[in-house]
Amino acid sequence: MDETLQSLQEIFSNPVTAAWYTFGAIGTVIFNARFYVQWYASEKKKQSVVPVSFWYLSSIGAIILLLFSFYLRSPNGGLSYSLNTVIYSRNLVFIWRDKGTLTRTRSIVFQSIVAVISVAAVAAVAWIWWHKIGVTKTKPQHEAVSMWLWIAVGVMGQGLFASRFIVQWIAAELRRKSIVPDVFWYISLAATALLSSSFAAQGEWLFAIGPLLNVPVYVRNIWLIHRGAGSAQTSGAV
Repeated sequence: MDETLQSLQEIFSNPVTAAWYTFGAIGTVIFNARFYVQWYASEKKKQSVVPVSFWYLSSIGAIILLLFSFYLRSPNGGLSYSLNTVIYSRNLVFIWRDKGTLTRTRSIVFQSIVAVISVAAVAAVAWIWWHKIGVTKTKPQHEAVSMWLWIAVGVMGQGLFASRFIVQWIAAELRRKSIVPDVFWYISLAATALLSSSFAAQGEWLFAIGPLLNVPVYVRNIWLIHRGAGSAQTSGAV
């Protein structure tokens, strides 16, 4: 507890550091609010649905948290929020296409922006990992081994988190519409346990808390599905 209080004092005693952590906290709220928006929409319709705003919140939150990961030099954070914007944007393309608002020019401009963000994200993640390798060379062997073991746990958790959206992407491509399959929510629970443990062990508490905030939403969606509501589809509501 004393170490946590000391860390908080150090963070807020420096205006620049405090500004970055505030920025990261805003990103955490935006990124995780998407599932509470989804929960509200599901409760309103009494079935598991995904509102359009889910994908907007996902994209904005991921970009903010990627920048915060770069500031923290967080390997797991960088992986967590790097390329998922591609999947979020692809769902928006399907939604705009269904609504008849996706012109050719809009599609080219939007996907070009996403491509630029993706390239920048890959470069940022590569730099973060290169920096972490350099840092571990200066640490005692047992500390370095422990650090990389926890990073490996985080990578496994992030692999699961990424796989849930790959599964969702495949389901959406097969049906040519934005849909969230049932297994998405089960994968989310397993990934949360691994990733939050990894972040907590590395002292990255803001990242550790974020995934845990969504556990009630995952459980509620599983409950709605078991009641016979079926896979979640994107709702026309904002």
